[in-house]
Amino acid sequence: MQQGIAWGRALCATHTSMNTLLTVTIAGAAGRMGKRLVALVSESARLRLSGAIEAPGHPALGRDAGEVAGCGRLDVALTDDPANAIAGSHVVIDFTSPAAALNHLEHAVQCRCPIVIGTTGLSPDDMTRLRASARSIPCVHAPNMSVGVNVLLQIIGNVAQALGDDYDLEIIDTHHNNKKDAPSGTALKLAEVLAAATNRDLRDAGVYARHGIIGARTKQEIGMQSVRAGDIVGDHTILYGGPGERIEITHRAHNRDPFARGALRAAEWAVTQPPGLYGMADVLA
Repeated sequence: MQQGIAWGRALCATHTSMNTLLTVTIAGAAGRMGKRLVALVSESARLRLSGAIEAPGHPALGRDAGEVAGCGRLDVALTDDPANAIAGSHVVIDFTSPAAALNHLEHAVQCRCPIVIGTTGLSPDDMTRLRASARSIPCVHAPNMSVGVNVLLQIIGNVAQALGDDYDLEIIDTHHNNKKDAPSGTALKLAEVLAAATNRDLRDAGVYARHGIIGARTKQEIGMQSVRAGDIVGDHTILYGGPGERIEITHRAHNRDPFARGALRAAEWAVTQPPGLYGMADVLA
C-alpha cells in the first residue's frame, strides 16, 4: 500500500515537472456525462484518455469513444471489459449506476488505481463497500462535483443557523425527465447539511412528498420536492421561509461541463493522495 502511495506522489511530481500526461479511464463513456468527460479530456494538455467503459450490450461498444462524444477520433474503443480498460490508467472516473460503479471500484482496487465516483443512488450497503475499498486506494465520491454546488454546501448550514427555528427549510430539485433517482443525490446532501446545522435527524425530519389532507407543517421538517421535466440539466433551490419573508438560494447548471470539470479536477487531485474516502470539499480545500 505504501508503495502505491509513493507511486501516486511520484506520478504527480513527474506530471508537474515533465508535463507527463495523466491517463484516464471513463466509465459510462457513452452517457451524457461520459461524453462530456471524453471531450474535455481530449481538449486537455495534461490528460489523455486511455480507457472507455460501457455496459454489456450497449450499442456503442466497439466504436471510438471520441467519435461517440463528437470530439474526433481518439483511438480508444468503447469496451465492456473494465479490467483491461482500468489496468492501463492512472485514474478512473465513474458516472454509471450503483451496481456498475461497485464493479468498477472492485477492478480499481485490484489495479491499485484511484477512482472518482460521481454516480448517485448508492445504498448504505454500497457506501459500506466503498469505505472498505477506500482503505486500499484513494476514492473521491460526491453526489455533485460542480465547484459551485460544493461552495453552496459550505454556506447553507450557516444561513440556517443564523435564521433560526422561525424559518422553514425546503429543497426543490429539478432535473431532466430521464433521471432515475429522486430526490437527487445533491438534494439529499443539501438536506444532510441543513439537518446537521440545525441539530435534526434527517431520518425523522425529511419529508419527501405531500399529498392530501396532511395537516400543518411541523417546525422540524426538511422538505424535499423533486421535479422531472424536459431536458433540464439540474437546478437546486434551498428555500428558507420565515414570517413575512423568504430567502431562496439557487444553483442552476446550464450544461454538464461544471460537473465534468469538477470530476477531472478531482481525478488530478486523487492520484497524489493516500488511500481514503474523500469528498469534493477535500479536493477544493
